[in-house]
Amino acid sequence: MGTQGGFLITRIKQVGGRVFERILAEKKIDAFNGAQGRILYVLWQKDGVPISDLSKETGLALTTLTSMLDRMEAASLIRRDRGDKDRRKILIYLTDEAKSLEKDYQEVTEEISNIYYKGFSKDEIAQLEEYLRRVLANVEERL
Repeated sequence: MGTQGGFLITRIKQVGGRVFERILAEKKIDAFNGAQGRILYVLWQKDGVPISDLSKETGLALTTLTSMLDRMEAASLIRRDRGDKDRRKILIYLTDEAKSLEKDYQEVTEEISNIYYKGFSKDEIAQLEEYLRRVLANVEERL
């Protein structure tokens, strides 16, 4: 067997996702799940994002994203709005309820980051993340 980078990245995503969900449960956070947290994270950085941009930023397919947004809208986490300039473009905005969850999300991501980087020096973390950015750029070239 040759290199295992892709396999390891996939396993980290799978196991990390389960750990993230476990941390949410331990903290009794049930307003969103891990996948929805990715969407919220992007919107906390910049609110009022077109669905196509949200798809690119989260890495979620438009069909998957649309159904997740439906559930998030039903849970009063996001709202859809057609902009004044281009009525065909639907923008996604956070509700006040979702904005209030950012601190909870940050606590969970800090905890999982501590798990991911246990035993790593700051330099090793920076180096690893640079390598991962390069891998991501390589695969995004193929889209």
